[in-house]
Amino acid sequence: MLLQSFSKILQRIMNSRLSCMARATALLNPHQCRSLAGLSASDAVTTLTHQVKTLQMAGRKVSKLFLDIKGGFDNVNPSSICGVLRAKGVNPYLVSWTRSFLSGRSCRLLYQRSPRVFAPVSVGTPQGSPLSPPLFVIYVCRLHCEIPHSLSLSHVGDFGLTFSSASYRRNIQTLQKHYGRLKTRGSRLGVGFSVPKTEPIHWRTNRDRDPISNVPVHLHGSLFTPKSEVRWLGYWFSPSISTTPHFVKRLAKAQAAFVAVKRLSPPGIGLPPFLCHRLASSLLFPILSYGADAFVPTVHMVRKLSVFWHKVQRWTTNCFMSTPTDILAIEACLPPLPLLLSYK
Repeated sequence: MLLQSFSKILQRIMNSRLSCMARATALLNPHQCRSLAGLSASDAVTTLTHQVKTLQMAGRKVSKLFLDIKGGFDNVNPSSICGVLRAKGVNPYLVSWTRSFLSGRSCRLLYQRSPRVFAPVSVGTPQGSPLSPPLFVIYVCRLHCEIPHSLSLSHVGDFGLTFSSASYRRNIQTLQKHYGRLKTRGSRLGVGFSVPKTEPIHWRTNRDRDPISNVPVHLHGSLFTPKSEVRWLGYWFSPSISTTPHFVKRLAKAQAAFVAVKRLSPPGIGLPPFLCHRLASSLLFPILSYGADAFVPTVHMVRKLSVFWHKVQRWTTNCFMSTPTDILAIEACLPPLPLLLSYK
């Protein structure tokens, strides 16, 4: 157990040093997120929405193809990634340590009456290691390519191709062509893309009066129809980039969690108020407000979210239904929802 603890500490130290090297030697593409400190899912979503709106303001039709790398961590080749680190001028000791970390590994399958025999593993990074995500992101950096009037954006294993032109049909043709190039690059690295998780979408503006385009994308020998709603990194996108579908989904999730939590503390009995407050602030509010750092809810949506938040405040304090909401917020030590969202 002590050896495993020291191993995790050492991996975090090497992760920190590799991150510093990645910034200094340009190991990563600028459009890769969640690989270095300060790059999160909200940064990827903000970049995507900004780019789409910028292209729309220029009068162009914008389409995006959402992709997912299949079994990404399991396909990292130690020799290939060490060659990338060496070519970028990374310190030799860090290259040697990475090769030693990824080489000589073994695994076994555990199930009922399994033989419990270890088998050697020549590729892949260990799941759960703090060093695996940055190594994988460096490994797939070569999938990114520069395309005029487009954006190639990724978040670890979630990949996206955005293209704009004068028509959606032209976008589809270009996306199909560049997907073929992307697939070829991926085959050289030993990675592929998941067919069920491939989703296209055509972005529109509220002033767009053209008919909605339903022209499918032909990939993997299958046709993929453009979606009316797409979930990416936990954020829900609609063709008009409206934030309402996202917060409708968050409200439904929070309501489902609230039903389960209320069973722990029915009125008059159950959990004390301070534990109810802890559940409200650490469980219900994060579920309800996820995505508020990149998406701004409409005024109407804020009212609907506030109605649910008032129910949470009332459950926390066990106050009467006639208690004013301003008093509820003070008694429950839970500020009004608009105030909390303004600090996200």
